[in-house]
Amino acid sequence: MSDTLATATLVTGDRVTPGPRRRRQPYLIHAILIVGAIIMVFPFFWQLMTSFKTLAGATAVPPQVLPNPWDFSNYARAFEAMPFGQMFLNSAIITVCRTIAQVILCTMAGYAFARIPFRGRGFVFVLFLSVLMVPGQLFLLPQYEIIQSLGLLDSLPGIIIPGMFAAFGTFLMRQFFLGLPVELEEAARIDGANQWQIFQKVMLPLAKPGIIALAVFTSLNSWNDLLWPLVVTSTSENMPLSVGLATLKGMNFTDIPVLMAGSVLATIPMVIVFIVLQKQFIQGIAFTGGKG
Repeated sequence: MSDTLATATLVTGDRVTPGPRRRRQPYLIHAILIVGAIIMVFPFFWQLMTSFKTLAGATAVPPQVLPNPWDFSNYARAFEAMPFGQMFLNSAIITVCRTIAQVILCTMAGYAFARIPFRGRGFVFVLFLSVLMVPGQLFLLPQYEIIQSLGLLDSLPGIIIPGMFAAFGTFLMRQFFLGLPVELEEAARIDGANQWQIFQKVMLPLAKPGIIALAVFTSLNSWNDLLWPLVVTSTSENMPLSVGLATLKGMNFTDIPVLMAGSVLATIPMVIVFIVLQKQFIQGIAFTGGKG
């Protein structure tokens, strides 16, 4: 035991000085985090640099890290290659509508599964979770037939409706509500509050971090959604930005700098959303994993 204490700390008078191993540990952790951060940021850095390259520079061998020369016209050409403004607006409308719908529906469903006892609650919740085990591509055909029967092909509602509810969002909010103290509900019920008042005035304010986490997840997934909008839309006026960028990739030729410029512009809104809400997002994720 004395050897362990000797290696862990060096005692000098009344002061306890950390040993060499303990002093090195924070530096090692920071070094690993810095390397991980560089690996995560490098693709975005390369995307940004490529958006300022010429086509010859983007395809040069060996690859150019920095543009030489710098070409700022790629961003203007991205607007010329497709109706960028209309597609950006379509993506914004789809993302906002899906996010609002999922926040409302998944929050209510998550609260019901967490706090309202009813017969077969566990079985129904397992059915909800089973949706997460099925590849999303299997839902394309039935969703397409439903949207076609409703006459919503090649329209924004046809893209929005299938994404208004998500099993993952329900699971996320259920886990969050399970972590809230039951005593708050009991106190509100003693004061005469009904179930809806408890949900609206007691639980919803406390669930703000979880709701923000759900909103960020939904916004990111909706903004980047490609497969379903690609299937259900056929005209550029109703395509979101993700589909528009996919159309820039040709069979035999792809203007890589223009594609990267459009991708940078499409990435900026989600980066801003995460920066603004990152504190509440991390709190919501950390709290959600606290209780199962």
